[in-house]
Amino acid sequence: MTTANLLEFDLEGLAAFCEKLGEKKFRATQLFRWIHQRGASEFGQMTDLAKSLREKLAGTARVEALKVLSQHESADGTIKWLFDVGDGNAVEAVFIPEDDRGTLCVSSQAGCAVGCRFCSTGHQGFSRNLTTGEIIAQLWFAEHFLRKHLKRSERVISNVVMMGMGEPLQNYSALVPALRTMLDDNAYGLSRRRVTVSTSGVVPMMDRLGLDCPVALAVSLHAPNDPLRDDLVPLNKKYPIEELLDACRRYLAHAPRDFITFEYCMLDGVNDQPEHARQLIGLVKGAHGVSCKFNLIPFNPFPASGLLRSPQPRVLAFAKLLSEAGIVTTVRKTRGDDIDAACGQLAGDVKDRTRAAERMAQRRLAEHPVTVHRPRRAAAKPGVQELEP
Repeated sequence: MTTANLLEFDLEGLAAFCEKLGEKKFRATQLFRWIHQRGASEFGQMTDLAKSLREKLAGTARVEALKVLSQHESADGTIKWLFDVGDGNAVEAVFIPEDDRGTLCVSSQAGCAVGCRFCSTGHQGFSRNLTTGEIIAQLWFAEHFLRKHLKRSERVISNVVMMGMGEPLQNYSALVPALRTMLDDNAYGLSRRRVTVSTSGVVPMMDRLGLDCPVALAVSLHAPNDPLRDDLVPLNKKYPIEELLDACRRYLAHAPRDFITFEYCMLDGVNDQPEHARQLIGLVKGAHGVSCKFNLIPFNPFPASGLLRSPQPRVLAFAKLLSEAGIVTTVRKTRGDDIDAACGQLAGDVKDRTRAAERMAQRRLAEHPVTVHRPRRAAAKPGVQELEP
């Protein structure tokens, strides 16, 4: 008999499942708490459930986490897990500890179809969407592993960022129930301000998220004009910058924060010049501007990108221009880069059925046949304060 994995359900979905078993809705709340707050995976552990219900569950349901293929811990305390999602695919999640919070970076897809030039995940191509249960399983495992690892009874993970592998808004139907579980007081009880969805700019789904489950929003901008962004973030050809900014303004009407975070990966000689900073200022401070703050991200180089990290003095000068224009600006600290867990490095063991990496390489060769990128020593990591995700 096929059994249902209860990690797939938000509380409303679990209540419907319990009703099908002939149980009252309040049983779903008890079950939800056992699974998410206590980390129980065996129905026999759920001692305040009636024996008859536990017997029904044993024949119809399961709590099945993802198999951990590997775990790596960085010198800075960052932990990266590689999870098996079947058929040769794997996804990664990263825990980033700070003095005042613990942030989990969660994947939404095996691979990514967007194909941003500076992202190693995108160069691996796209395999498939994750299910709601596979998204939540990353949080479920990490939270309860860390409680045991750190010998803590209270919640360890205070922030979740949907910034792992994949474009979350291209997996919308699985994303929203997962977000609702993260926010539910009977599960993880996270604040809407502390759950962040990062998107490369899927405009229609931004509008839907604002209505269905508004959480903090981070937009991967990375360029101040359409021609440059077309090259760095191919989705811009479908949803150009002005449409994206309009969607950001609409989202702010529903958002738990009064600003949008714009992520901006600093690429040597590509998007890091003073003129680029001035163009950004014009975009967000003009008559049709948007309340925002900028998170400047040091690029983590990988060979296939043909890109280099901006030198630290240039990054700081860029940040100074934005700050002097009245825009809150921070440079993200690089965390976990010794275990390939830093921003843009998540790739996992992804099976690329789309041959995206090959097609991207062919396209760029056709567009830039004489471009040569000469090796240069990467700049030291900036020691400035990290922006809260």
